Amino acid sequence: MFRSRSLPARLLGTLAALGLALGLGLQAAPGAAAAPQNAEAAQTGAPQATTGLAASLTQITNFGTNPTGLLMHLYVPGSAKANPPILLALHGCQGSGPYLYSSTDFASLADRYGFLVIYPSTNPNGSCWDVSSDQALTRNGGSDPVGLMSMITYTEQHYGGNANAVYVTGESSGGMMTNVMLADYPDVFKAGAAFMGVPYHCFYTGSVRGWNGDCAQGRLSMSPQQWGNLVRNTGYPGYNGPRPRVQLWHGTADTILSHNNLGEEIKEWTNVLGVSQTPSASDTPAANWNRTRYNNSSGTTQVEAYSIAGAGHELPVQGTAMAATAVHFMGLDGGSSGGGGTTGALRAVDAGKCLTATGNATAGAQQQINSCNGGANQTWTRTASNQLTVTVGGSTLCLDAEARGTANGTKAIVWSCNGQVNQQWQLNANGTVTGVQSGLCLDVAGLGTADGTPVQLWSCSGGRNQQWSLG
Repeated sequence: MFRSRSLPARLLGTLAALGLALGLGLQAAPGAAAAPQNAEAAQTGAPQATTGLAASLTQITNFGTNPTGLLMHLYVPGSAKANPPILLALHGCQGSGPYLYSSTDFASLADRYGFLVIYPSTNPNGSCWDVSSDQALTRNGGSDPVGLMSMITYTEQHYGGNANAVYVTGESSGGMMTNVMLADYPDVFKAGAAFMGVPYHCFYTGSVRGWNGDCAQGRLSMSPQQWGNLVRNTGYPGYNGPRPRVQLWHGTADTILSHNNLGEEIKEWTNVLGVSQTPSASDTPAANWNRTRYNNSSGTTQVEAYSIAGAGHELPVQGTAMAATAVHFMGLDGGSSGGGGTTGALRAVDAGKCLTATGNATAGAQQQINSCNGGANQTWTRTASNQLTVTVGGSTLCLDAEARGTANGTKAIVWSCNGQVNQQWQLNANGTVTGVQSGLCLDVAGLGTADGTPVQLWSCSGGRNQQWSLG
């Protein structure tokens, strides 16, 4: 996972790195995420529930061509929709698929939005992904990417996964492999989110699971055209079709994989996707999150980058909005990939009623909950800019923290959309809706359930009056 660790653990990681030519001190998986037991059952090829984890996390064997002996686990939420999207989620070194399942929020987001998650594991167990060999860096060239593609195909064929809605994410070595999969198979993936990765081909050594210290330490810098040519000429030579959109994350205090790699990734993918290296927009959607967006001529974000001030090698942080932000960018929350968003009623879970733009969206009016009726004043859209908008009579207004308030009791109103941070909201995996500026939760006042109960901002308490569902 490449998470921050104690000095002894770092030293152990360094010793392991010397023996394996990996160069990384990494976090081992906890006991609950150990490799599944029952080897006899695994040999049959039948799905096998993972010991100690939810029954819906299933080990699958004999899933197709698998030159490096990867392990496959599949998470099928009870809420899986028909023809569900597929997310390939890739662990870091010394991790595993079950560990990534237990240490990130992607499974809970799958529960909420009904997509499938493939959690592969490397072989040897706990090794890094092969992002350095000629085989791995070319479409159908062999090594780990071929086994990963077999998992995707198996999921499409045996679980009804949607071949037109396949996405990839990963942390650290898995973030590196995210870049590789997007380059090798641009016709397969619609979008990807790489946490703490490096550009495609940056880690090249010509050997399987090789270590490239210059890349790791951010000493490799090329022009956007040079990076782009590597993707075009090596990953899938001759491919001229559409390319997946890319989201990138990195901490400024990362000492394992230098933050410099974020800038190189931006150069690579903006060039590949044909957009300017000058950001179309820059903002701070949450404390210490510095976001830049790179849009095409129609205003659709092609590359989105998050530089997390002060963060080390620890992304995505469980319990934050990081995974949910990645899921939203990819469109797995029901939003359209590329600038659109989820549209529907915003329901207060406890009351069973809908957020209503009072007075048919009168600017400045405090919002209320009312019985859901499907009206325009109860139809909210979550935009790619993290706004919640309502359109009544041809006029669109934004949910707004009144007077940019950050205190308990601040009224939730609607106001003309202005792009300010008090009109930006995070829809979190735990069902809360938090104001980006204040960090406070959207709250039904006084635990009320009656029509007309006002909605405000309040310190997040875990109460059901702060639980919401959009769509």
